Amino acid sequence: MLGSSRQAFVKWSLVLVSLGMAAADQPRAFVDGEGPGWKSLGKEDFRRVNDNEDTWQFVDGEIHCTGKPVGVIRTAEEFGNFEMVLEWKHLEPGGNSGVFVWTVPASLENLPPNRLPKGIEVQILDNDFRTQYEKSSGKKGDWFTTHGDVFAVGVKLNPFEPRSPDGSRSFPRKELSKSSGQWNHYYIRAINGEVRLWVNGEEVSGGNGADPAKGYICLESEGKPVRFRNVKIRRLP
Repeated sequence: MLGSSRQAFVKWSLVLVSLGMAAADQPRAFVDGEGPGWKSLGKEDFRRVNDNEDTWQFVDGEIHCTGKPVGVIRTAEEFGNFEMVLEWKHLEPGGNSGVFVWTVPASLENLPPNRLPKGIEVQILDNDFRTQYEKSSGKKGDWFTTHGDVFAVGVKLNPFEPRSPDGSRSFPRKELSKSSGQWNHYYIRAINGEVRLWVNGEEVSGGNGADPAKGYICLESEGKPVRFRNVKIRRLP
């Protein structure tokens, strides 16, 4: 009897392990931008701000950015409450980019090249960025992460915990970003002054108390080539 019980226990253990492995192999559930109210954003939905003519190109459903000069393109319309999905991929190690939420319109007017506007930045950094930063600057890269920081640039935001050492950034609770050459998925939800970010299917960072809580959405160019695709948005009440 004891031997039979032990065998049964081993069998059930193997079954549970197998089920656990199968669950782990399943892709995470994404908000994919499908359904009523969602709109795909293409060339006609963006406006140039402080770039060169060749900085941003719309090619076969993708948005290609050279990274030079530093700057942004903005949406044609302003947004209050919304949700947004996009995929992004750095082409080189150490790439830097981002999505600006509720960008202040006045900060975009006559913005010179190599300057960024005011708004809430949802950062897009390659995983090798810290190594390159510490090597080139000789400083410790502990004030940022490469997995989806959310922070204010010239506006107000109360970052969610965990935070950067100076308290200005919401650090992600998990490290989920894939390195250069691989596509990553962002889901951004912005409602009533609160911004939340999901990276590759899991919520990681955000903040509340944003002021202002309306403005343009911008894609950022910052030094190295990056690509975007499946950029979709839906207005929320």
